[in-house]
Amino acid sequence: MFKSYIRSKLERAVKKYFQKHPEVKLIAVVGSVGKTSTKIAIGTVLSEKYRVRLHEGNHNSELSAPLALLGVEFPEDIRKLGQWRDVFKAIRKRINQPADVDVIVQELGTDGIGQIPHFGTYLYPDIAVVTAVSAEHMEFFKTLDTVAAEELSAANFSKTALINRDDIEGKYAADITNANISTYGTNDVAEYRFDTSDYTFEDGFKGIFIAPELAEPFETTLYLMGEHSIRAAVAAGAVGVKLGMAPQEIANGMQNIRAVNGRMNVLRGMKDSIIIDDTYNSSPLAVESALRALYQLNVPQKIAVLGSMNELGDTSAAAHEALAQWCDPIQLSYLVTVGEEAAKYLAPAAKARGCQVVSFRGPLEAGAFVHKYLQTGGAVLFKGSQGGIYLEEAVKMILHSTDEEHRLVRQSPAWMAKKQKFFDSLS
Repeated sequence: MFKSYIRSKLERAVKKYFQKHPEVKLIAVVGSVGKTSTKIAIGTVLSEKYRVRLHEGNHNSELSAPLALLGVEFPEDIRKLGQWRDVFKAIRKRINQPADVDVIVQELGTDGIGQIPHFGTYLYPDIAVVTAVSAEHMEFFKTLDTVAAEELSAANFSKTALINRDDIEGKYAADITNANISTYGTNDVAEYRFDTSDYTFEDGFKGIFIAPELAEPFETTLYLMGEHSIRAAVAAGAVGVKLGMAPQEIANGMQNIRAVNGRMNVLRGMKDSIIIDDTYNSSPLAVESALRALYQLNVPQKIAVLGSMNELGDTSAAAHEALAQWCDPIQLSYLVTVGEEAAKYLAPAAKARGCQVVSFRGPLEAGAFVHKYLQTGGAVLFKGSQGGIYLEEAVKMILHSTDEEHRLVRQSPAWMAKKQKFFDSLS
């Protein structure tokens, strides 16, 4: 009852803010994967011209999203009425003072049917960016058709929408009632796209950005890892075009985009190795994309450390088994699995394909294995989820320097205490 009251009050405050400040543009980012990376990329590009507000974390739920929109800190204890009094005092101040931003970029998340459509009861984004439709929270959604209806609902309550042409099947266009939509991606049929002319690990992706509003494409360089990371940059460029930015401003902004912690973030490892830190979360589409990026590297050894994919519900067994098709025994020296589902379903399927597979219950053992067998100049992909996987702790064991640990996810005291309890339960 109390939570419902707070949520309703927050939503009314957000509506009041945009009524008071109609000049502030709202960009909403939704999708099964890639929301935070896309949000940060959009913010990076728009910052070349505009004052931008966004929360660097994933504050995208029914209580945290309104506060992120308003730029007000989330209370430490949501059960304490006194802390909420302070929150609403800060909100009133924010509403009544002159706008301190030109654009707000906000991701909207869902873990159950109807949550994205509910955002449309109090938000009217200028642009909705839909990053992907893939398996997520399948214990609730059950089917991809249901996921698509949920995520694409954002396109229908926004003024205009940008849809990822690469990671959303065309059949889901039937879920969109808004005629004012465009597509983006790396696919040749996307209206906003990036055509790569050259790629090296050291120098990134060189190519041209194409948009229907531009008389000529412009050249830029993307310092990112993996083709799927390009799509976030293209979305950012497309938003920049739609908000009237000049080509040079957009090009500069796209060149400044960097990986977010725990999301295809390249780190320096021991023995001059390359670490691809993709530990924040995991899903079938995201694992496939990360493996593709690993395989592009020209290094003497490649190791993939894959944790169980959470939130797949009844589809978990089939999804983990299917993932084996992307585990190439020619490319991988070792496939290391972490977690029960990966050991039970992914490991045997990958072994059947000829992969050399080892399985562990937790990340510390996996990290120790990689530490022992990693060769000079090799590359290691760490791809995992949070609950019971925590592969960021395995990454620590092969980092070149402990000074890099601040670039890992879930390092706050609260998270470290939670993880320690989990590790204790394994012993």
